[in-house]
Amino acid sequence: MNNHSARTIAISAFAGLLVTYVETMITPALPILVSFFDTNYDHLSWIITAYIISGTVSSAIFGRLADMYGKKNVFLILAIFYTIAVSFGGFAKTLEELIIIRTVQGIGMGMFPVSFALINDQVPKDRLALAQGIVSSTFSGGASIGLVVGAWITQNYGWQWSYHSSIPVAILLVILATIYLHDESTRRPAKIDFVGVGSLGFAIVSFILALSEGEYWGWTSPSIIGLFLISLVMFTAFVLYEKNAAEPFIRMDLLRIRNVFLANITGLFAMSGMFFLFYTVPSMLQDPEPAGFGVSIVESGLILLPAAILNMAFAPLAAKVTTNRGPKNAIIIGLIILLFSYLGLYYNRYSTISILEDASVMGMGISFIFVGVINLLLISVPRERSGESTGMNVVFRNIGTSLAPAIGGVLETLYVSYVLIGAIPGNFHGLPVIPIMHSFPSSQAYDGIYIIGMAFVLIALVLSMFMKNVVVSRGDEN
Repeated sequence: MNNHSARTIAISAFAGLLVTYVETMITPALPILVSFFDTNYDHLSWIITAYIISGTVSSAIFGRLADMYGKKNVFLILAIFYTIAVSFGGFAKTLEELIIIRTVQGIGMGMFPVSFALINDQVPKDRLALAQGIVSSTFSGGASIGLVVGAWITQNYGWQWSYHSSIPVAILLVILATIYLHDESTRRPAKIDFVGVGSLGFAIVSFILALSEGEYWGWTSPSIIGLFLISLVMFTAFVLYEKNAAEPFIRMDLLRIRNVFLANITGLFAMSGMFFLFYTVPSMLQDPEPAGFGVSIVESGLILLPAAILNMAFAPLAAKVTTNRGPKNAIIIGLIILLFSYLGLYYNRYSTISILEDASVMGMGISFIFVGVINLLLISVPRERSGESTGMNVVFRNIGTSLAPAIGGVLETLYVSYVLIGAIPGNFHGLPVIPIMHSFPSSQAYDGIYIIGMAFVLIALVLSMFMKNVVVSRGDEN
């Protein structure tokens, strides 16, 4: 690798560290945010969902714009958007304000397909798996920092300072990218399909809104049924329009490539399965007994830390398997590991040690999936369409990611157990105090979530069997 490609990998890795730190530090803070904003897990899920929907649209649009106007230019614009949003994150006073800030923050997610496309332009294909493995492993490094450092900051100084501490790091990313990022890619003229973007975004928002509000509005109410119907109509309109659009948001010709289609659908279900863990384990660990384990936010971060470390540690092995045996085998290995972790979470979550073990197994599996999917895509499409294909993949993965907190939030709010959290002086059936009860997600809620997670992983595993495996020989650039 030359100096330009090494710098591109380093800057992409640094962006991965920053973004995953900011996202992961939110994870152990979820129970605290429920209290801070006086809300429930169902409504709180929108701080994740809004970010993901925004990132979904951003990734596809800016993946295309990067091919049109230069990958470095687009990367810098997205890094600036992200920096601005992070700077305001810690000042949110209401849940609505934080959701709006997170929506703007999601625009920065478009950095990832642009980064992968830059790496694909500059790194020889026989070294591509290693380069993508390095970047993927830094995602886990950022998660490690977020789970522990972010949790410690949140516990001692408040969740706001987790955002404040990220501001100088985000500014540094913009400076480094401006000075050192290199781009020699050929630019392709194209147009943005705003009709496609709008129809798909409207379909996703309608579907998730129906999922999250169904319990409160009534699953058979005209509003919820109407939202599901709107989602179905808009998604159908999106598919029909994209088939005939001159410059479609999602190119159906790319989806006709077997590996592209299967990598995207597999990524959707795998990301859903992964985010069921991230959304549920912090609440399970921090909620008071008997609903949870009553550990501190820092302790919950430490319990999840081995998962992030193992994800990072196994990235080079995942890259080696991808290089020597092909990305299909890496994806299948990762999904099988992911399935075993869910079996553990379903049958064996009766102590913090068992949850640590189950989450650690999942961390290993995710490493294989990430490295395998992105390399399968980049190997299967022409280099001049790498930004478009990786942007499309982020769209599919983010759709899957947005489903997890929506479904998890519904189950965590629907199935609850009540726990005594205090008492006030008074008369209650002859007692001198009035007990204060609070609802928390019950074991039944977690059972349902992990069953759905297993189903998603099994679907992804079946689909991965139909992928065409590709092993790139050294020096083969075709």
